Amino acid sequence: MFRLTLLVMTILFVTGQPATAEDSRYAMARDRMIKEIEQDVRDTSDYIDTTSLDPRVIEAMNSVPRHEFVPEGKRPYAYENRPLAIGHGQTISQPYMVAVMTDMIKLQPGHKVLEIGTGSGYQAAILAQLTDEVFSIEIIEPLANSASELFKRLGYTNITTRIGDGYYGWQEHAPFDAIVVTAAATQIPPPLIKQLKPGGRMVIPVGSRFLTQQLMLVTKDDAGKVTTEQVLPVAFVPLTGEH
Repeated sequence: MFRLTLLVMTILFVTGQPATAEDSRYAMARDRMIKEIEQDVRDTSDYIDTTSLDPRVIEAMNSVPRHEFVPEGKRPYAYENRPLAIGHGQTISQPYMVAVMTDMIKLQPGHKVLEIGTGSGYQAAILAQLTDEVFSIEIIEPLANSASELFKRLGYTNITTRIGDGYYGWQEHAPFDAIVVTAAATQIPPPLIKQLKPGGRMVIPVGSRFLTQQLMLVTKDDAGKVTTEQVLPVAFVPLTGEH
């Protein structure tokens, strides 16, 4: 009872509005989600080379209302630590994976980040908590449109979206301090490597739908030398487009 009362008071303080029972349930579910993410990080520390994530990443995961980014019928499951279908053959990624990929790119205030695969908009919203400029590309028009409207409704003014093939990046706004690719490519797209700023970092799943995929960390040093590193096995929907 004390825990529930504390959560209700916290929501009231932050929003200035009375907390509903639904608000409280979401807050408790989000708290459980964070604990599961932290445990998964410890369990996979041999792969990701850390036992804890940047506190700023954890705070972003705790701040963004994931239930807003899932279809209405799936809201009871919004804070379960697993991917959920969002239509058009796409998914909203597992919260653990969103947190790890965000942590890997080491975003700082003032960084410019490109996301390939807007989907529901959840990953972009997490990135927007951590830096000033987020550019996100989605090839499936209905998803792109719904995410854009959701960003407006929730007040994310630092996310710029467009419909297009993310394989080719967004040259108009390049170079980027960081790039996050949320669908599996069969290879690391050369245009994305080119658009990564010296000193930048890119995280991308590589592999086919039916074979083992690897989450890759791509870094470009100040001299422009590119290094790739396999981080951990993953399962993502495939990157789509003419390529």
